[in-house]
Amino acid sequence: MSKEPSFTLGIEEEYLIVDRQTRNLIGEAPSTMLPECERHLEGQVTPEFFQSQIEVGTRVAHNVKEAYADLARLRMTVAHVAEQHGMALIASSTHPFAQWDTQRRTRKDRYATLERDLQGVVRRLMISGMHVHVGIEDEDLRIDLMNQANYLLPHLLALSTSSPFWKGEDTGLKSYRIAVWNEMPRTGLSEQFDSFGEYRRYVNLMIKAGLIEDSSKIWWDLRPSNRFPTLEMRISDLCTRLEDTICVASIYLCWLRMLYRLKIKNQRWRTYSRFLVDENRWRAQRYGIDRGLVDFGRGEIVPYGDLLEEILELIREDAEYFECTDQVEHAREIVSRGTSAHWQVNTFKKALAEGATHEEASQAVVDMLIQETLHGL
Repeated sequence: MSKEPSFTLGIEEEYLIVDRQTRNLIGEAPSTMLPECERHLEGQVTPEFFQSQIEVGTRVAHNVKEAYADLARLRMTVAHVAEQHGMALIASSTHPFAQWDTQRRTRKDRYATLERDLQGVVRRLMISGMHVHVGIEDEDLRIDLMNQANYLLPHLLALSTSSPFWKGEDTGLKSYRIAVWNEMPRTGLSEQFDSFGEYRRYVNLMIKAGLIEDSSKIWWDLRPSNRFPTLEMRISDLCTRLEDTICVASIYLCWLRMLYRLKIKNQRWRTYSRFLVDENRWRAQRYGIDRGLVDFGRGEIVPYGDLLEEILELIREDAEYFECTDQVEHAREIVSRGTSAHWQVNTFKKALAEGATHEEASQAVVDMLIQETLHGL
């Protein structure tokens, strides 16, 4: 057995940029905005596929509190620069009423190649997500933990949902982002591999055939990072409140260490079929935390709150080890008061009930998101 992984933490968030007056997504980013962000953030901010998006990424964090402080600084800085340009950030995986076919692509060779290859599929990609990297240096261990950690992904998605609206319509889904994302190739749950070598053989075959340039074009919900010695979780929606982001990231971090503890005792988490985990993935996409997920051992749907308590008990030792007990137990508050998806739908319905037009109610959702994106910062 190789030495214990570093379990370092890195978090990436993709924000949507809205016009303060119209509350719609901006059509074109001011030429001065990104350079100003880069001047403040020194390599921690990048453009995204559309000009109405911007991505930030923390430095390598050695604990949860360090990751929180860095991400808070990134959110506040980009929000401040946006405000100086008459704009605002919303941390939401979809915009309540923007139209994808009016969005302008960022002028960058990589994005031009994506559009050429994927056509209408990528042009609909008016969504934002959150990615969490955990440092696992041993390559075979990275694959072993990936195989087992797939089970938890629907639970993390349910806890993070923030995309109930699409083009002004309440879709009835808590995460419509997943529906849009599913149209992309090489997405969804990862395959199962016996070793990192087997994984690389499949990747190299695809590269040799000219299907992809490298493994960064494999967009699974959970994947070995192409750039870092990390296992990258990508299934979650973008949490509107930063405290929710840190909660989801902390649970993921602790779950991986729990799996590692099992491994060094010659035990492991049961690996369930993709068919079964996909059903929970759909339930999380459709209902979020509202209708429960399937407990495969019992063969029945169990309320999300009950499943959460089981998860918290399983990772209690790990939360104590990482000194993030408060952060993981914050999940109870999310279940109690709802996710961003709940707030968005409730804000919309409340505005309509008070006499607002459909347009005004949609704008009220944006106003709420602007405020909640900077909650506690």
